[in-house]
Amino acid sequence: MVLKKVVQLFIVIAGGTIGFLFIPDLIVGLSDVPQESWMANEYIGMVLGAIILYLLTFWFVDYIVNFFMWVEETLVKVPVADLLFGSLGLIVGLIVAFLVNIPLQDNPILVVSQVLPIFLTVILGYLGFQVGFKRRDEFINLLSLANKKEKEKDRKKSTDQDEDESDFAPKAKILDTSVIIDGRIADICQTHFLEGTILIPQFVLEELQHIADSSDVLKRNRGRRGLDVLNRMQKELPVNVEIYEGDFEDVQEVDSKLVKLAKLINGIVVTNDFNLNKVCEFQNVQVLNINDLANAVKPVVLPGEELTVQVIKDGKEQNQGVAYLDDGTMIVVEEGKDYIGRTIEVLVTSVLQTSAGRMIFAKPKLLEKAL
Repeated sequence: MVLKKVVQLFIVIAGGTIGFLFIPDLIVGLSDVPQESWMANEYIGMVLGAIILYLLTFWFVDYIVNFFMWVEETLVKVPVADLLFGSLGLIVGLIVAFLVNIPLQDNPILVVSQVLPIFLTVILGYLGFQVGFKRRDEFINLLSLANKKEKEKDRKKSTDQDEDESDFAPKAKILDTSVIIDGRIADICQTHFLEGTILIPQFVLEELQHIADSSDVLKRNRGRRGLDVLNRMQKELPVNVEIYEGDFEDVQEVDSKLVKLAKLINGIVVTNDFNLNKVCEFQNVQVLNINDLANAVKPVVLPGEELTVQVIKDGKEQNQGVAYLDDGTMIVVEEGKDYIGRTIEVLVTSVLQTSAGRMIFAKPKLLEKAL
């Protein structure tokens, strides 16, 4: 392994250097070797130091190589934004530590001039890394806002028409797990009713993958359907689908992360989760509910209209039958029990709107004629 040979070479060089600097003093102090043979002692010390550390490499070199490999794998898995802002924070912290330590080096007190600078360097470097790593989303947002402002200035310099278009730029639509699994979002995007970028957070993808890997068959099928919907949207539909790589490590719930992300980028949450809808409204976050859209586009049925339906089962009350429209709206047919399995014409008597949806009450048209 190349890495192992490089580590061994570095250790041999370090051993030779240590032997060259310190072993001659040890030889002179422990023996009667004259001071005139100092140069020979230096070379002997260098050889001895190199040999000693080379022999020790057979014991701990594997641990060093495994440590480097672990660090490499960890850094490769870290998102680029996390690594970049963490490194920038570390650099800023070390620069601040260097500036703070300059006046301390001339202090006659050993603890202040030697020990305290090391302590400050470690602490400020660590704090800088943590600030850069944990506040990366805010920094990215500031950069994106600055970029947007620059673009808006360029647009304002061109024409008044470009200025008007920039004012009505569509906001990003953030999809949650439920609306992806539902699948209707793909059909809505295909009809061009959603404008702007469709944003899929990385933590939503992880939750979707966890559902797709579930041992429960129903959950697994729902998760795989959600992944198929995303692939269809990205490859077949005329929409701009992007992945948001950031995360909010201080927040555990995916719904809370969605709300925080929507506030951060001034986006719109798209969902069919009733509870998430209420949370977004409470926190003044714009939300689009697919179920509300479905209820809004259902055909309007008024009392007195005639419908042709198929009665498929009994109702809860005596002599009632139940039918359904193509959009799933339930029709309760009074005196419709005798028509189960038949397609008949009915007259709408009333329409009831409930939290679960809309119910239509009707009666067979044949009974109306008989009366």
